[in-house]
Amino acid sequence: MTRAYLHKLMTVLMAGVLAGLVLAAAALPAALVFGIGFAALAAPYSELPNSLRTPPTAQRSNLYANDGATLITSFYQEDRVDVPLAEVAPVMRQAIIAAEDARFHEHSGVDVRGVVRAFTVNRRDGATRQGASTLTMQYVRNVLGNDPRLTERQRRAATEITTARKLQEMRYALALERELSKDEILTRYLNIAYFGAGAYGVAAASKRYFSKSPADLTLADSALLAGLVRSPHTDDPINGDADAALGRRAYVLDRLVELGQLAADEAARVKTEPLNLRPSETPNDCTAVPEAHNDWGFFCDWFTRWWNSQPAFGATVDERQLALRRGGYSIVSSLDPAVQRATTEQVRSIYRPDDRYAAPTAVVQPGTGRVLAMAVNRNYSVQANPAGRKNRPNTVNQLVAGGGAIEGYQAGSTFKLFTMLAALESGLPLRTEFDAPDRILTRYPVAGPTSCDGYWCPENATSSVEGRHTMWTAFGLSVNTYFAWLAERVGADRVVEMAERLGIVFRSPEDARLARHGARNWGPFTLGVSATTPLDVANAYATVAAEGTWCAPLPVVSITDAAGRPVAAAQPDCRQAVDPDVARAAADAARCPVGDQSMYRQCAGGSATGLHAKVGRPVAGKTGSSERYATETVVAFTPQLAVAMMATNPDDPRDAVGRAAQGRLVTAVGEVLAFALRDEPVRDFVPPGEVTAFQPTGPRTGN
Repeated sequence: MTRAYLHKLMTVLMAGVLAGLVLAAAALPAALVFGIGFAALAAPYSELPNSLRTPPTAQRSNLYANDGATLITSFYQEDRVDVPLAEVAPVMRQAIIAAEDARFHEHSGVDVRGVVRAFTVNRRDGATRQGASTLTMQYVRNVLGNDPRLTERQRRAATEITTARKLQEMRYALALERELSKDEILTRYLNIAYFGAGAYGVAAASKRYFSKSPADLTLADSALLAGLVRSPHTDDPINGDADAALGRRAYVLDRLVELGQLAADEAARVKTEPLNLRPSETPNDCTAVPEAHNDWGFFCDWFTRWWNSQPAFGATVDERQLALRRGGYSIVSSLDPAVQRATTEQVRSIYRPDDRYAAPTAVVQPGTGRVLAMAVNRNYSVQANPAGRKNRPNTVNQLVAGGGAIEGYQAGSTFKLFTMLAALESGLPLRTEFDAPDRILTRYPVAGPTSCDGYWCPENATSSVEGRHTMWTAFGLSVNTYFAWLAERVGADRVVEMAERLGIVFRSPEDARLARHGARNWGPFTLGVSATTPLDVANAYATVAAEGTWCAPLPVVSITDAAGRPVAAAQPDCRQAVDPDVARAAADAARCPVGDQSMYRQCAGGSATGLHAKVGRPVAGKTGSSERYATETVVAFTPQLAVAMMATNPDDPRDAVGRAAQGRLVTAVGEVLAFALRDEPVRDFVPPGEVTAFQPTGPRTGN
C-alpha cells in the first residue's frame, strides 16, 4: 500500500471518527460515538446522488418584452439566478471563504483540523459552539436540503443532525472534491447559499440588498453578505436585525485581517461605514409588473395560461408551473411596449378604468400568431372593488383572451367572414348575387324576437341596404339577409366548422353544445351570436391576412433554458387553414367595409369608411353589432397586422354600449394600426384569381 494511499485512508477514517465525536459530544448518545467504521470511506463520484453531480438549483425565470431587455416580471419560488465565478467580485469570494471556511483551498472537502478544533471547543463548553462544516460540506447539505425531487421527509432526513448524516455529508464532500475544482465548488456554493430576505445565491442577494450585480460588490457589501449565510433568517438587515448584520460584517472583516488579506486600519474604516442598503425586490408573477406598466398584466396573465398548456414544460399544469418558477428560463415575449402603450391609450380614451364598459383589444401578427399587445381599460390588480362591481376598476380576469370566468362577448357581423369563407371554399365566387330583402325567412328553427312562426327570420339593420348584392357589397354594407341566405345555401355547420378552423373557441357551455350537436340548425351563428374574444377575432382575421395560414396565438419570440438552450415551444405553430386564393378573395371583400377598394373595383360603400384614410395604406376589416347594440366590435387588418377591439360590459354583456360606440372604436383601431405600422413598408394585398372572384367552381380546399 503506497504512502499516499495510507495518508488518504487515514484522513478519511480520522475525519469520520472525529465527526462522530463532535456530534456525540454536542448532542448524541455516547453509544453512537463508536459505531463508526470503515463504511465512512469516501463514496465514488459516480455513486453520488444526481442532485450533487447536476445540482437542481431552483432559478427564477424572467419574462421580457420583445426587445429582450425590458423586464415584464419574473417567476420564482426562490429568487435565484446562477452566475459564473468570473462575475462575482474577487473580494466577495475572499469574504465568503474567510467567514465560512478559511482553509477551503487547503483541505480535500473535510477539514480535519477544523473537526478537532470544533470538538475541543464543544467538549469544553458542553454545547455546540463551533461547527466543522467546510464550504463543500455546506454545499452538499444545501443541495440535499433543497432537492425538489425529494419529498419533504427525505429532505429533512438528508439534513438532520445525526452521526450517519454527518458522515454521509463528509463522504459526499470528499467525492466532490476529487472531481470538481475549488472554483467549481465555490461557484456552486455562492449560487445556492441563502442570504436572507428571500434572496438565494449571490446574484439575487446583490440585487436584493444593494441593487447591483455581484461583480460590483464592495468590501463592505461583501463582508455583510458573507456574514449573513450563518443566520440569514435572523441577521437579515431588511426584515431582521440590522445590528446583528453589522456585527456579522465586523466578524468577517476581522477574519480577513487574521488571514492577512486585509489591513487592520482598512477593516476599522469599513466598520464605521453605514450599511448603505439600496433594497430592491425582484418582481414575482403578473401582479408584480412595474406599477407604471400595470397594463402589461393582462398580457402576462395570458402568457401564463399559454405556458400552462405547453407539454414541453411538463405533463401537468402543476409540473409546468414548477418548471416556470424553478427552471431559470429566459423568455422574450412578443409584447411590443410601444404598441402596447399606444393601444392602452386608445382604449382608455374610449372608457375610463372605472367605467362599467370596457374595450378589450388584441393586436396580432399574421403569419406567426404573435401577439404584440393586449389592452383593456382596467387595472390588473387583486385589490377589492366597490360593492357590486366584479371587474372594475380592478380585475385579474382575462377580459381580452377569455378563459376562467370570462366566456366572451358577441362579435356581431364580424362572424360573416366565416360564412363568406365557407361559401368561397364550396366553390361560390365573390360575384355570387342575391336579391336581399329587408327580412328573410329561413328554415332554421328558433324561438324569441327573431322568430317567425318558429323559424329564424332576421332583418337588416337598415332598410336602405336591401336589393341585389354580391359578397363584396353585402360584406361592405353588412347585409344580414344576404348572409342568412348564404349560410343556408352553404350549410350552417360548415360555417361553424370554418370558425373553429380559424381559432374561434366556444367557451360558453351553450355555444359549445350547439357547435357539437346543433351546428346544422345554428343559422344565427353567421350574425355573431356566439360569445368570443378580441384575441380570437383578431387571430381569425390575421389568418385571412396571411393568405389562409392560421397560427396559434403566441405570446413569445424565444425561450432559452437555464443552460442557454433554445426551447422549440417558442416557434410559431402554423398550418394552411384555407386555400390561399379563398383567403385572398375574403381579404378583397373585406376591403369594402373600411373604405378601401377591392382589386376588382367592386366595393360600393361600407360601415367604417373612414378607417382607410386613418391608416393611410391598404386595409381590410369589418364592424359588428350584437342585438340591440349590446356590444360593438371593430376589426381591421393589413398584410402585417390585425387589430380587434370590442366595446362591452364584462359584468353584464346585455347592458348595451349603444350604437355610437362603434364610431369611437373605428377611430381607435385606425390609430393603433397607423402607429404600429409607422415604420413598416406599405404592402398591398395579393388579389384573388379571376375564377375565385367571378366563376363558380368545385370545392376549394387548403387545409
